[in-house]
Amino acid sequence: MQLISAVVRPTKVSEICDALQNLGFHGVTVIEATGLGKLRGPTEIYRGTKYSSEFRQHAKLEIVARDQDVHDMIEVICAVGFTGRMGDGKVWVTPVSDIVRIRTRELGSDAL
Repeated sequence: MQLISAVVRPTKVSEICDALQNLGFHGVTVIEATGLGKLRGPTEIYRGTKYSSEFRQHAKLEIVARDQDVHDMIEVICAVGFTGRMGDGKVWVTPVSDIVRIRTRELGSDAL
């Protein structure tokens, strides 16, 4: 099992989740996030004073997936999340040693 983490544009979250569900993948955790990367936050003017934020709004998706599904899920996330502009995000994968469904105490891939 693998944990797929993806930081994407907030405007793409619904599209990515819909695309994953259409392929039969369910169980996505979405976390509102702010981050700092190569692309700095917006500068706004309020009553003649400039305010700039170092951070940009993002959404973090977390999905625990079976090993055989990881590549397909990454392809969907990248294809749907792509705009071609800086700030589209990143995807990374982390091994998961075990998982437990709290309600039924199922272990491993049975818990997915």
